[in-house]
Amino acid sequence: MQQAIDQLLEQPGIWRATDQGGTRDHASERHIPTGFSALDSVLPGGGLPPAALTEILHGRHGMGELQLLMPALARLSRGGRWIAMVAPPFLPYAPALAAQGLDLSRVLTVHPGEASQSLWAVEQALRSGTCAAVLLWPRQCDERSLRRLQLAAEAGDSLGLLFREQTAAQQRSPAALRLMLEDSSRERLNVRILKCRGTPAGSISLDHWAGSPVRQQQALPLEP
Repeated sequence: MQQAIDQLLEQPGIWRATDQGGTRDHASERHIPTGFSALDSVLPGGGLPPAALTEILHGRHGMGELQLLMPALARLSRGGRWIAMVAPPFLPYAPALAAQGLDLSRVLTVHPGEASQSLWAVEQALRSGTCAAVLLWPRQCDERSLRRLQLAAEAGDSLGLLFREQTAAQQRSPAALRLMLEDSSRERLNVRILKCRGTPAGSISLDHWAGSPVRQQQALPLEP
């Protein structure tokens, strides 16, 4: 029995609570930098976890939830795979996305009619292997649905990005990373790390938020 347990623990996908470096797999060597050194320095692997879900919780649209991810999305868009936006709350504004460095030829938008269709579309996009990142703004999403999306992200080696209301912080989630955006100013963005493999929960302030290339475009790169 002990030999079987030892063999199981040697599998690359197993994470131990004592592993401060995060998940013990080869993906840890290719985490996706956010573009903000202060945030990357406290995230295992130095960035967003690949092949997994990341949740961005916010109190209202326009707090900086999309700007925070723009450098990572710009990098991914130049890798040859798609960046898919499913059910965005605003229409994508192409000039602003291009100004943030995104390759517009690799950006897709999907507008399903119902919430269930949105979750289905995201799951298929994550699982397909053709999307580097899939973004979703779900109205409702239970733990079972999140688990399906997490498994799909693993299967397709894709980054799943979910933008949810702050109230979702009280719900259980299989997401590898959960960040909450708190009240911020033009000069500073406060980010609370709610869940992160290998890293204690805590808060961090991005002091040079106003001077960053992301913040220069203050409005969301989406328009009503």
